[in-house]
Amino acid sequence: MQMNIDLQGFRVAITGGTSGLGLALVRQLAAKGARVAFVARTAANVERIAAETGAHGIMADIGKKDDIYSAAMQVTASLGGVDVLINNASSLGPVPLALLADTECEELEAALAVNLLGAFRLTKALFGALAASAREGRGSLVINISSDAAVNAYPGWGAYGASKAALAHLTAIWDEEAKPDGIRFLALDPGDMDTPLHALALPDADPSTLKAPELAAAEIIEKMLTALPVRAALIAGGQA
Repeated sequence: MQMNIDLQGFRVAITGGTSGLGLALVRQLAAKGARVAFVARTAANVERIAAETGAHGIMADIGKKDDIYSAAMQVTASLGGVDVLINNASSLGPVPLALLADTECEELEAALAVNLLGAFRLTKALFGALAASAREGRGSLVINISSDAAVNAYPGWGAYGASKAALAHLTAIWDEEAKPDGIRFLALDPGDMDTPLHALALPDADPSTLKAPELAAAEIIEKMLTALPVRAALIAGGQA
């Protein structure tokens, strides 16, 4: 079903939108008619993907507090609101991966700044727009991209795993607290993917054993629609 749906009018914001899973999401959602705004750090990449997909590119660093408000304002201005926020941007922490005893405090801080605080700050900045979407009957959803490293203890993945574990629990708490506002929160693990981030972490891994980010993106879009039954029904009926 998912490959043929029309997402015309659907408003989605995505962080880390110029590579890996984020790029696959931008491409697929834009191709299906959604209005997409994406955030990434490198100007040339932002411009290239915006030109390719027709999505609105925003240059910002999710790990920097001072970039968040401007990014949120650009998201709402370009989309006229937001129905779905996908916090996808991620940081490994130390590269090469390091045991916790060999991890510098600043490296742990860097992972937390992007994976936890960045997602928290951007969600908080967009919370009013998400709540407005829910009140309008459009549905409202925040998807935080997690990892099996959030639940399994892998040596060398301490900074990344700890930050993703915190993000997963943050997501669960916010899902409970935001029910009166009509906003759903999901933490989704897309699996081990053939992405630049994975190659950075495990440069000797065989790409043929990893999931294509395009497949993971399609699965996330399917779950997104399942979590927004009102919007899914409107789309299926051609009313979006």
